[in-house]
Amino acid sequence: SPVLKVNMSEPFNAETPAPLLTDHYTTPTDIFYIRNHLPVPEVDPNDYVLEVSGEGLVPTRLTLDDLKTKFEQRTVVATLQCTGNRRSELQAIKPIKGLAWSVGAIGNAEWRGVQLRDVLLYAGLKDLDFDGHVHFEGLDRNSATGECYGASVPARTVLDSHGDCLLAYAMNGEDLTRDHGYPLRVVVPGITGARNVKWLSKVRTSKEEYGGFWQQRDYKSFPPSVDWDTVDFSKAPAIQETPVQSAICSPQDGSALPAGVGSVTLRGYAYSGGGRGIIRVDVSADGGKTWHEASLREGVGQDPYRAWAWVLWDANVPLPVAGTPREMDGGCEQQRVELCCRAVDRS
Repeated sequence: SPVLKVNMSEPFNAETPAPLLTDHYTTPTDIFYIRNHLPVPEVDPNDYVLEVSGEGLVPTRLTLDDLKTKFEQRTVVATLQCTGNRRSELQAIKPIKGLAWSVGAIGNAEWRGVQLRDVLLYAGLKDLDFDGHVHFEGLDRNSATGECYGASVPARTVLDSHGDCLLAYAMNGEDLTRDHGYPLRVVVPGITGARNVKWLSKVRTSKEEYGGFWQQRDYKSFPPSVDWDTVDFSKAPAIQETPVQSAICSPQDGSALPAGVGSVTLRGYAYSGGGRGIIRVDVSADGGKTWHEASLREGVGQDPYRAWAWVLWDANVPLPVAGTPREMDGGCEQQRVELCCRAVDRS
């Protein structure tokens, strides 16, 4: 989509412009962010086979037709967020590697497919308390090394009957597009985007976590004292559930408000991983000295602890009175206003 803000052309990576995010509770597919680590593969759906194997399973091969006819079809509305979303805000404080995403590497969609739990049971899994991991591998590959994109999640995330983990073939009522994983991807609601593997080719149960690069040597969190010269990736777990957060989508950072207005209308999103729904969003126009409760527009009323989708919010906030430091810009007197927001989830 020409609307997307491109952060890298090869492989293609692009985010949704912030003001568009709050126009739709369900993000249209053509403006949904795109995150690729490797070249997008071309997959013939007639030749496609999903391989399911591993600890406690009978090796099983499933076609798309098998998935659509042998299992109950399910629909889940869930937010996906790139694990590097808002990295540009961190880079403004300290140089770090990675694409400089703003707030737009996130989107909310209706996903349709089959529950991965059902597929594992079909493949012979008897132990629903299996204490291990579920691995995912995609068909996208590094042409130089042959490595595919892969990741894993704790088995309990997949086996929980309330977890809603899908092998999804449709997005917003249509077949997945190539950029979003056609013909099949995994959608693990409440889990960071890096584990939601596209162009899914293999699912495997294991006692061990997935050993690939993006599971073991990326997408982990460290204190500010650690940098790429001192990092020991073995010291931190792989990021799974997304922490509570909120973002202002409009007005955008650095924009000018009309002179003489006494208030400003803010719009944004709030989201928390692990199914922990948003219960409140507060906003401030004076850098957090005083707060005002925002109105939650869409996304409220989700099932407790199965709240997989974001909440959209808005608020009209009074601007600070005279006395705030002013500055001259091109002969025009300006007042600097610092807008901020915070969200609270069920925990």
